[in-house]
Amino acid sequence: MSSVDRILEQALAGHRISAEDCVTLYESDQIEKMGHVANQIMLRHHPEPITTFVIGRNVNYTNICDVYCRFCAFYRAPGSKEGYVLPDETIFQKIQETIDVGGTEILMQGGTNPDLPFSYYTNLLREIKTRFPNITMHSFSPAEIMKMKEVSEGLSLEEVVRALHEAGLDSLPGGGAEILDDRTRRKISRQKGSWTDWMEVMKTAHRIGMNTTATMVIGFGETNEERALHLLRVREAQDACIAAGYPSEGFLAFISWTFQPDNTNLKAEKLGADAYLKNVAISRIMLDNIKNFQSSWVTMGPEVGKLSLHYGCNDFGSTMIEENVVSAAGTTHKVTISSTLDLIRQAGKIPAQRNTRYEILRTFDDASVKVENDFIMQN
Repeated sequence: MSSVDRILEQALAGHRISAEDCVTLYESDQIEKMGHVANQIMLRHHPEPITTFVIGRNVNYTNICDVYCRFCAFYRAPGSKEGYVLPDETIFQKIQETIDVGGTEILMQGGTNPDLPFSYYTNLLREIKTRFPNITMHSFSPAEIMKMKEVSEGLSLEEVVRALHEAGLDSLPGGGAEILDDRTRRKISRQKGSWTDWMEVMKTAHRIGMNTTATMVIGFGETNEERALHLLRVREAQDACIAAGYPSEGFLAFISWTFQPDNTNLKAEKLGADAYLKNVAISRIMLDNIKNFQSSWVTMGPEVGKLSLHYGCNDFGSTMIEENVVSAAGTTHKVTISSTLDLIRQAGKIPAQRNTRYEILRTFDDASVKVENDFIMQN
């Protein structure tokens, strides 16, 4: 029996694989075999042939950022004539438009803007919840949270996260994880903070009862060992959350995608579908304590996204009524709500709309269901 077969058999038997085993899988080209095992593991968590999705909107409230990530084509430096902060009324309008098409989630993210005081975020969240009490604010990356701590005039990280939660922040997205190893992080974004900064924000959110997601971006020139370490660190943090009995489910989902180098200051070879699908499968095999895996059709395209539903993913992610960060890097894919349903059905699955907590709101088990308000979601 080959080492890859041994590792996959161990995973199918319900045993954890090690970081060394993970590296062995990354070194293998047996992608379909890994995908099959990942799919079997996914079915243990989700035996019903249902693939979920959430109707959400990405609101990029500011593009001003003082981190200067080499891989980002979206940000503008403080003082740039192209920098902006959206007026509150524009944000409210975007939220109302989301609700009007059945949306339930707002992914509000931007740059690390040094000119916005901490009160900007808490006041905005309170006003949003006053106007839209039922919308879920799944917003602000750990890098943004750390910037808020910096401008908060002496608040601790836990005090910052608690204040945001009390003001109306419901959960944290995992953006900015990239690769959770400082060698790669120093290469691609020297000022963004260490991997422990990202993880400490997540652990703090878990401790006070907030759910989060975890992410991973491959294609920066990281080693297979660093990829394995990234997954191990996410798994260990989830273990810690579960063991501590926090009023949180920890990482509700894991999402990975490939670096999009176009229009950025970081030149790298653009990874293809095989590398993405391999990463999805290995992540599902390694992360045995995270139930939900999102497909990344935003970067990979709808067809690859559909294929990922057989490589360990059980969720098609957000319909993304608006998305500016990835599209700034030259990656453009359009998906409508009805085409989302069609793609999920083409994969042999039953589509179902969920909320941020992965609770199913509506199942589209009848192919004749008419989808109203079929907005174009551009990514």
